[in-house]
Amino acid sequence: MKAVWHGQVIAESDRTLEVGGYRYFPRDSVRMDLLRMVPKSASDLECPHGVQFYDVTDGATATKRAAWSYEAPQPKMKPVDHWMGFWEDVEIG
Repeated sequence: MKAVWHGQVIAESDRTLEVGGYRYFPRDSVRMDLLRMVPKSASDLECPHGVQFYDVTDGATATKRAAWSYEAPQPKMKPVDHWMGFWEDVEIG
């Protein structure tokens, strides 16, 4: 599986997991150099899984909050603890 953003492969792995309708990639398969951690919003702070959002950016272009990770997941999300999920302009396939 690949996560592609504006023609760039930002994650690639044969160990992805689907949980809750989203595909998650192991962190070591993600180009973290293309992700920028964003401050948590009030609703982020209410998330029981400790969500952390990231902008996807190459320095010239950015898609806000297009990636996330659960940093303190409850049992349902434990299989993807610190793995990365994507949406918005990121194509998964």
